[in-house]
Amino acid sequence: MRVLIQLRPSPDLVAAVADPDQSATTADVADGLPGVELDTAYIPVAVARPVPAAGGDPLSLNQPLDFSLAAEDASVLVRGTISDDELASRVTLLPALRPDVVGVFADPVIETTRTCGGDPPVGTWHDVERLLNVPGLSAEGLDGSGVALAVLDTGINAAHTARQLGRGVTLDAERSWSPQGVLGKAGEFEVDHGTMCAFDTLIAAPQASLIDIPVLLSTRPGGSALDGLLSDAVSAFAHLRNVLAAQPAESRALVVSNSWGSFSPEWDFPVGHPGNYSDNAAHPFNLMVAELDRAGADVLFAAGNCGTHCPDGRCVYPNRPIVGANSHPKALSIGGVDINGERVGYSSQGPGRLTARKPDFCAYTHFSGSKAFGDGEPDSGTSAATPVAAGLVAAVRTLWPSTRLSPAQLRALLRRTAEDRSEVGFDYDYGYGNVDPAGIIAALRRRARNAA
Repeated sequence: MRVLIQLRPSPDLVAAVADPDQSATTADVADGLPGVELDTAYIPVAVARPVPAAGGDPLSLNQPLDFSLAAEDASVLVRGTISDDELASRVTLLPALRPDVVGVFADPVIETTRTCGGDPPVGTWHDVERLLNVPGLSAEGLDGSGVALAVLDTGINAAHTARQLGRGVTLDAERSWSPQGVLGKAGEFEVDHGTMCAFDTLIAAPQASLIDIPVLLSTRPGGSALDGLLSDAVSAFAHLRNVLAAQPAESRALVVSNSWGSFSPEWDFPVGHPGNYSDNAAHPFNLMVAELDRAGADVLFAAGNCGTHCPDGRCVYPNRPIVGANSHPKALSIGGVDINGERVGYSSQGPGRLTARKPDFCAYTHFSGSKAFGDGEPDSGTSAATPVAAGLVAAVRTLWPSTRLSPAQLRALLRRTAEDRSEVGFDYDYGYGNVDPAGIIAALRRRARNAA
């Protein structure tokens, strides 16, 4: 089984790992772990220590947390493989044999959330543009200018995206990042799922600056071109932590779009095990999501395509398929509706596992847009709905950086303004409802007047 091993080496090594201008290898921090085949190509990642308010629980994600990367507080993640035959004993023995071992966690396979089924597109991206009230957003000065928008997927083909949009695309190659072993230049990857996601973010935020992070271009043995490991997402979030820290505080804005998730408990420790990912707030990646939120980023995840009417064939969770970070209380979990506002049958329903009230709301999907998969194929799945929503968030951030409107405040605004699709408010099909740009604009105007 592939695992992430959390270590607390000497403070000087922790400091070297945490410093983006220094380099430390797996051998530097984790040499000689018994029974573990270490992945020496993986660059160790520093994990900040969560610091709760007085009397709070550091493992609860539903409270304000600060995060410390100080050398005496932080820890370090490496990855490796433990034989299935020795898994239980090694997970128990490692902390006893090595006092610097803090924990052993699942490193599950993560995959794109493409849809099942072959239904033709419902409408076009111009319909989505109209429904998102893009002219109205633009009139308010909300077009994504100056906003960093990270697409964690299979890589972006900027030229294809520009051709389909009929306008230029801003790609931030300097702040883009690739996992170890992934070849290719930012913005020049094969046209695929990541290009679809990039296209869809730019419907509402045409002037946003795309950060290309091809986290799903797997280099693991046996991996496909559309899956990766959670450990690569850990490294990507560590990179984005540095991107965010380098921004001026008064204009800090970073939107992170994630159209992927874990479909199967096969790659995970059982629920209740301390190394579990799906239901465990203490898993390092779930803590990193909270850390990025605290630093001012807006993090969005696809709810997934495990809806009861048309589940993806990979869906193996017997119930509650919105798992791990896709159900994080500090992230937005996005379901999918067509341009008529009706939930598409594959959009996963709640409750979520880390927090029950998921999805948060729904955005548009299953329309003709990027043509990443051919002229007649839709941009589909909650994979498309999530970047559509991310683009809307990026548009808001044009004039409302995180110092002016915190990620938590923006999440609350988006939920409050959503068009309710039921008689009871929140429900597990639509969350708080369908995204409502007109309601968002009105709420922002009220907020601006009250602050004047």
